[in-house]
Amino acid sequence: MTRPTARVLALLEILQGGGTRTVTELAGRLGVDERTVRRYAAHLIDLDVPVRTVRGRYGGYRLAPGFRMPPLMLTDDEALAVLLGLVAGDRAGLATTSDVARESATAKVRRVLPEALGRKLDALLETLDFTAPARTGTSPETTVLLTLAEAARDRRPVAVAYTAWDGRRSERTVHPYGIVAHSGRWYVTGEDSASGEVRTFRLDRIASATPAAGSFTVPDGFEPGERVLAGLAEVPRPHDVSVRVRASAEQVRPRLPAGIATVAAIPGEPEWVRVRLRAERLDWVPSLLASLDRPFTVEEPDALRDQVRGLARRLIAWTDAESGEIVEEPERR
Repeated sequence: MTRPTARVLALLEILQGGGTRTVTELAGRLGVDERTVRRYAAHLIDLDVPVRTVRGRYGGYRLAPGFRMPPLMLTDDEALAVLLGLVAGDRAGLATTSDVARESATAKVRRVLPEALGRKLDALLETLDFTAPARTGTSPETTVLLTLAEAARDRRPVAVAYTAWDGRRSERTVHPYGIVAHSGRWYVTGEDSASGEVRTFRLDRIASATPAAGSFTVPDGFEPGERVLAGLAEVPRPHDVSVRVRASAEQVRPRLPAGIATVAAIPGEPEWVRVRLRAERLDWVPSLLASLDRPFTVEEPDALRDQVRGLARRLIAWTDAESGEIVEEPERR
């Protein structure tokens, strides 16, 4: 799109915000002189857009009431926000309309988008996986997100510039197996050229993403969401926790917050599973273990056993307390 044409459309977008806009205001927002603003307004009138001239000291331009310019004109960021809002609301169970209404709304937005942008958004929706409700988080660049999503769908490598958590920067090629949205953050998971292993990368730490030559295949049965959650559970923390639980993985896994723990079978002990997690602090772990409502044995660290016993003593003391009496456990030194 040429620059003058883009500014004419920008003028239309401003006027669709409602009200009368002075020529001086429009010139400032568009970065042109007042004579050019009048020329842009004339272009819109030639296109049968009902631009009205308001004369007087506070005059300027406005649109006729009720006018909206078809087709829908959205930037990449705006289109992404609209479509993700529809999809995320549906996945999170927050949508209040029928399935037909949501599908119809998505189709209408998709239909009026430029072909190239539409293909990129289709790729994102085809490869996107949600693992948890959203929270306030950091957003990746739209170009990075859409490039990786398209590459994941088409099985094409991507060269990325990545900044690790410790500030180290690197250039690497990633085979994106899938895009995952988890707790307000975006991740891409796939084979990493630097290590030759399957890695998970936060998209907000990717400064650029450029399609590369070649192709790849995704391992059979690979689940991007599960891989991201497992990777998050393996992030280094001050405390490595290992607990044996007498239960099946199906009984334990739904009771653990997604992304903080791994559950694995124990060879030779079919009635037990091993739960591993890494924690900044141990004080919340005893209550988590108690919520499993299954017998368990703390393997490590030793300090966790003291934390569990302390919780047990407090619960007994609170249970036996008289009405209105506050019972405090003596501080252990």
